[in-house]
Amino acid sequence: MKKVSKENSETLKQIKTIISDPSFVVAEDDKDFLCSDEARGVRLQLDYLKAEVKMQKQGIDHTIVVFGSARIVEFDTAMKELKKIEKELEKSPHSEVLLSALKRAESMVRKSLYYDEARKFGQLVGKSGKSPEDCHVTLMTGGGPGIMEAANRGALDVGAKSIGLNIELSHEQFPNPYITPEFCFQFRYFGIRKLHFMQRAKALVIFPGGFGTLDELFEILTLIQTMKSPSIPIVLLGKEYWQRVVDFEFLKEEDVISSNDLDMVISVDNADEAWEKIIQWHEENKTPLF
Repeated sequence: MKKVSKENSETLKQIKTIISDPSFVVAEDDKDFLCSDEARGVRLQLDYLKAEVKMQKQGIDHTIVVFGSARIVEFDTAMKELKKIEKELEKSPHSEVLLSALKRAESMVRKSLYYDEARKFGQLVGKSGKSPEDCHVTLMTGGGPGIMEAANRGALDVGAKSIGLNIELSHEQFPNPYITPEFCFQFRYFGIRKLHFMQRAKALVIFPGGFGTLDELFEILTLIQTMKSPSIPIVLLGKEYWQRVVDFEFLKEEDVISSNDLDMVISVDNADEAWEKIIQWHEENKTPLF
């Protein structure tokens, strides 16, 4: 009996060792495995699939995508910051740090008009459906603050649903509060997030922005130019800003792009004009949105 008990004890000990080893954990519950280099392909699939399944079920056929700076704020917020700096300058009028901050604050007040236009554009897209529950054409943003927040906010103003594709960044850790909760997705990979931006897009409206905004703009221009993506209207809102940022005419003069490439870009100054150009483009190309 003692011999049998000893064998049983050794057997139980061995079984415990086996089932406590990470190899025994079901793959979907094994976080170390799922986060490994070898499982990157699976993570890419999951990153894509979660949002895709949800959007399919909600009947989202087309999206109007808005890009723009995460740093642009509404007028009241910009003015509050400007007045704060002006007050500090009264005490230290020769401070180089404060003088630089004053220039930035003044610039932000000027750019706050784009927040208003983005909010108005969100309202225009939101009102285009048959009802608040109609998701056939839905506004989509990167889900962060600034221009993205304004566009999502505009859609919410008119009771419409809107999408936010979030990704964790140093300047925008949390989604803005105006995204429809069931349409707020968090992505691990920039590439998969970009794929969702383009997959259903029927127009891109690009507001003033920095590196991230330029990245999205030139990526879609390249995809359309190389015929990897179908043509859609690319609307640059803010003519003066974009004329200084990108000299498309110079690129044409240098023969690094063709005259046809310039046709991909539509420049406007306000939300109403942007929406009119989008509708007009689809009517002319016999691809009506509604």
